[in-house]
Amino acid sequence: MGTDTVRTPPAEDLEREQRGWYFYDWACSVYSTSVLTVFLGPYLTSVAESAADADGYVHPLGIPVSAGSFFAYSVSLSVIVAVLVMPLVGAAADRTGRKKPLLAAAAYLGATATTAMFFLDGDRYLLGGALLIVANAAQSVAMMLYNSYLPQIAPPEQRDAVSSRGWAFGYAAGSLVLVVNLVLYTGHDSFGVSESTAVRICLASAGLWWGAFALIPLRRLRDRRSATREAALPGFRQLAATVRDMRRHPLTLAFLLAYLVYNDGIQTVISQASVYGSEELGLGQSTLIGAILLVQVLAVAGALTMGRLARAYGAKRTILGSLIAWTLTLAAGYFLPAGAPVWFFVLAAGIGLVLGGSQALSRSLFSHLVPPGKEAEYFSAYEMSDRGMSWLGPLLFGLTYQLTGSYRDAIISLVGFFVIGFVLLARVPVRRAIEEAGNPVPDRI
Repeated sequence: MGTDTVRTPPAEDLEREQRGWYFYDWACSVYSTSVLTVFLGPYLTSVAESAADADGYVHPLGIPVSAGSFFAYSVSLSVIVAVLVMPLVGAAADRTGRKKPLLAAAAYLGATATTAMFFLDGDRYLLGGALLIVANAAQSVAMMLYNSYLPQIAPPEQRDAVSSRGWAFGYAAGSLVLVVNLVLYTGHDSFGVSESTAVRICLASAGLWWGAFALIPLRRLRDRRSATREAALPGFRQLAATVRDMRRHPLTLAFLLAYLVYNDGIQTVISQASVYGSEELGLGQSTLIGAILLVQVLAVAGALTMGRLARAYGAKRTILGSLIAWTLTLAAGYFLPAGAPVWFFVLAAGIGLVLGGSQALSRSLFSHLVPPGKEAEYFSAYEMSDRGMSWLGPLLFGLTYQLTGSYRDAIISLVGFFVIGFVLLARVPVRRAIEEAGNPVPDRI
């Protein structure tokens, strides 16, 4: 894991690194899909409810917490931990040039915590909360380091395609493992295990998958010696220092603001679509899980297709087009008839086709706007925008439902994030932003 001096490696070396880089998305996306999206929320809630008192409260560290809120609070706490740690790790990675040991530590900490979820049974809600906090924070830190490799392993003209392939690998792995997990979960009796045991096997299998396939990028990626030697600062001081440095690149900051807004809309749609399907449209759990699987499968094709569109029309134009597609999809969702799963699957298909591409191209476009030698530090801010700042959308969704009593009004309220994000992104002169960051401008951006 030693570092090399900064040089332009041969094309075949870069291609080998790129292939290894794809496999980290293949390794860790199973955690996001099977653990966070499908199984852990309902299961940890049931464990907390079994430990609750007569009033439905658990008492971690003596604090009364509704059992039904324990999972959400654990996710929120994991985000706080990640926000504290990411800038520190990012600055250390840029200062030393030794990203790979830090990526290995974060990946295997997350994979170990996820595998240990097999022991989450009975009333062990505290164990579940602790493992979730560790796994989720470690996943955020690892993804920040993983993303920061993109400017180093792909020349400017290749980044849209490389980023898109990475997302496609991740969605393909998520789909594959989710199918296997659903076979086990729905047929647990025929396999001779209880429903609880089946869920715990699904959770642990995601950790084992994560750890096993993380070996591939850790063997193929290489460290690069950094020219920067500034000392890393603790916690929020490092975050403040990163923000101050970004103010020297206002166009990079302008893109990050646009991304924060429209990504908040994307993350809210992802997290609230199942609520809309179950509560407003009256659809069953099997329909909702099938829709999640459809999103995963189509996101592979969507990411690859939008990567090709970016080569023809540029990443910025393609992202702007995806934001129009998001707006039209939400508008169609407002009119979906209740009790009609076919139309919900059509909506899921629309989400899947734009989901992977809009995320992949946002990552590759941001990589052009990062000053050389600041990759991990700047991607820590990007990752916090992706994971730690997406709170306004769920708040608006909840408030709209509270005020109107309609999930249809709540889902249509999210259109504003895509409209405002479109306007903010359209105003960013990306060619000038790339030049001011000190990077070469690709022919088509």
